[in-house]
Amino acid sequence: MVEVLRGDAPVLVIGLGRFGAACAGELDRLDREVLAIDDNLELVQKWSDRVTHTVQADAKNIDALRQIGAQDFQVAVVAVGSSIEASVLITANLVDLKVPQIWAKAVSQSHGKILARVGANHVIYPEREAGERVAHLVSGRMLDFIRFDDDFVLAKMYPPKFIRGVRLNESGVRTKYKVTVVGVKSPGKPFRYAEANTIVTNHDLIIVSGTNSDIERFAALDR
Repeated sequence: MVEVLRGDAPVLVIGLGRFGAACAGELDRLDREVLAIDDNLELVQKWSDRVTHTVQADAKNIDALRQIGAQDFQVAVVAVGSSIEASVLITANLVDLKVPQIWAKAVSQSHGKILARVGANHVIYPEREAGERVAHLVSGRMLDFIRFDDDFVLAKMYPPKFIRGVRLNESGVRTKYKVTVVGVKSPGKPFRYAEANTIVTNHDLIIVSGTNSDIERFAALDR
C-alpha cells in the first residue's frame, strides 16, 4: 500500500535530462521544494537558477545519496532513462534508504517490470504515453486524450450530433455507448460539470469518460 503523504512534501528529482528537468521545473513553479541532482555538472549549472536546489552527485552510489540527505525525502523521481542499469540501481538505492514514494521513468515494458520489482511505487512510460496520445489526436476524432492504468480514459472532443440540443439524460449516451459526459465547454466560458439536464450545443466541446474501446466507438460517431 502506498503511503499517503502531505501535498507539499519536498521532492528529490534524479536526472536532469528533458523529462527530469521538465518535472523539476514544473514542481518548482508549483512552489514545491525540489532537490534536483545529476552527475553532469553542466546540467546542474544550467538548472541551478530554475530549481530550488541542484547538486552534482552520482545517485548510483548510495553513500552519495546519503550525503545529500536522500533518506530524508518522502518523494523521489528517478528520471534517468539513458541507462537502464543506472535507473534500476538508483531505484534500488532509494528503496534501501526507505524513501516512501518512488516514481521511476521506464523506457520499455521490461524495464518497467524490473523497476516495479525492485520497489518503485509508480512506473512512468512518458514516450509510450505520449505516442498513444498523439495517435488518438492525429486521428482527428479527439482534441485531447488521457488514459489511466485501469483502461479508464478521459477525452476532449466535439459532441456527436445525436446528443446536441437535448438533455444528456434523454440522449442515451450512457445506456447506448457506456460513456459519461463529465464536462462541457461553451465558447468564451470556463468548463462546467455536466448534469442530467445539461443541453450540449453545436458550438460546445465535451469531456467524456469511459473505457478506451467505448471512448473510441463514441468518438467515431457522426459529427
